Amino acid sequence: MNLGLEGKLCVVTGATRGIGAATARMLAQEGADVLTVARGDADVEVDLLRADAAERVVAACERTPWALVNNAGIFRARALEDLTDADWQAHWEMHVMTPMRLMRALAPAMAEAGGGRIVNVSSSSAKRPSGRLDAPYSVTKAAQLSLSRLFADTWSGKGVLVNAVAPGAIEGESWTGPGGLAEQIAARTGTTPEQVLEGARSAPPLGRLGTDDEIAAVVAFLCSERASNVTGAAWSVDGGSVPTIL
Repeated sequence: MNLGLEGKLCVVTGATRGIGAATARMLAQEGADVLTVARGDADVEVDLLRADAAERVVAACERTPWALVNNAGIFRARALEDLTDADWQAHWEMHVMTPMRLMRALAPAMAEAGGGRIVNVSSSSAKRPSGRLDAPYSVTKAAQLSLSRLFADTWSGKGVLVNAVAPGAIEGESWTGPGGLAEQIAARTGTTPEQVLEGARSAPPLGRLGTDDEIAAVVAFLCSERASNVTGAAWSVDGGSVPTIL
């Protein structure tokens, strides 16, 4: 299927590893011109928590982007009672304020240019909070879904379609790498990383974890011309982990 992305400028945040890197690679394979954004080793090297980060990203674009993928995020596995106000605020800034600022900066320009796509990478824990991860991760990712819907309602009539994806646990660096979530959860629960991963792999009805490429494939489709009748959606890409059809 031709996704209609040839020569279109697509901006991807958190693009140096995991889902972000896979998304940037897949969009490039579809012929898109990809502008990667991250703290380092990217086309735009910026701390997205800075209030002027959105302006810096816009300034780096040679033309109006067709697509924006808000993928950057933070996550750890800590008990609710161990979290401070600063922990909650950090998640709010990264998962709500950062994508909001980028959407606020780029959606009007996309509309003026004739349309575009925005995809926010949320999480299955936004739909079903997980005690394995930081509570503020689940809470702010749920807020991100609401933010996506609000922007979709505002901009869809002007040709800018806004959607979200909600991945589950991933067979990749974020879970299985050194210091990843498997090790963090094991340390907190008195188990081993292998036991954590065994449980995570057996939990979804699909019977395995997803991959970065599987998430990226859905993101790439939502960025495409072919997703012309999809807006305001929050697509679960979690192997069936969340028992809902919403």
